[in-house]
Amino acid sequence: MHCHQDLVSFLSCGLILAGVWHLVYHRKSQSSYGRYMACPPARMVPARLAWFLQEMPAFIIPLLLMLTTHKSTIMGKYLLLATFCVHYFQRTFVYSLLMKGTPFPLSVMVTAGLFCSLNGFLQGHYLLHCAQFDDEWFTGYCFKIGLLLFYIGMAINIHSDFILCNLRKPKEVIYKIPTGGLFEYVSGANYLGEIVEWFGYAVATWSFPALSFALFTLCFIGPRAYYHHRFYLEKFKDYPKFRKALVPFIF
Repeated sequence: MHCHQDLVSFLSCGLILAGVWHLVYHRKSQSSYGRYMACPPARMVPARLAWFLQEMPAFIIPLLLMLTTHKSTIMGKYLLLATFCVHYFQRTFVYSLLMKGTPFPLSVMVTAGLFCSLNGFLQGHYLLHCAQFDDEWFTGYCFKIGLLLFYIGMAINIHSDFILCNLRKPKEVIYKIPTGGLFEYVSGANYLGEIVEWFGYAVATWSFPALSFALFTLCFIGPRAYYHHRFYLEKFKDYPKFRKALVPFIF
């Protein structure tokens, strides 16, 4: 397959515009799922099934691209794309089994699944068919620092999700104050971890598609961390006042 540079640029710009649109459109209220779902729609999907189905394309599509592409002599490309797949393997096959959230609206699941499909194709196609790396890139500082940030962010994300998944007892529907790890400093520790992940990935690949995904992630879940923070402050009078929304000691 040849590099479709125009399509890569179109999808990358689309991610940034979609992120900015979401940031502006939801500046006063959050997407209607989870705790912000005032009136549940008629068609709902169990949370675990919804998460599994919506996240799976971002794992399967890059994997299929790797398996059906002529092997390059530059194995670093496959390492970078495998790093992307590691995140979505964890989200699809591990996190989906641990989560205890409320059912998802079908429309949210379908939209998320479409996004994961497009983004999985974008990141996979760019790295395998468009990216130009020399052998020195994979021993350079950007590659090493980017991967270090990615795995630090992933560790934060997984640890924070583990705390949230074990916050409630089986069949409990009440909200509790999360504690431990980076939740001692921010209300959206899981979101902070994921944002660090994708900006690390953008540094490691030094690519426009990865940067556009990182910016989309920041625009999409950054505000959600703020609204979670505001929710906790309003619901719990004893909520730690020094705790920030997303960035320790700053915001």
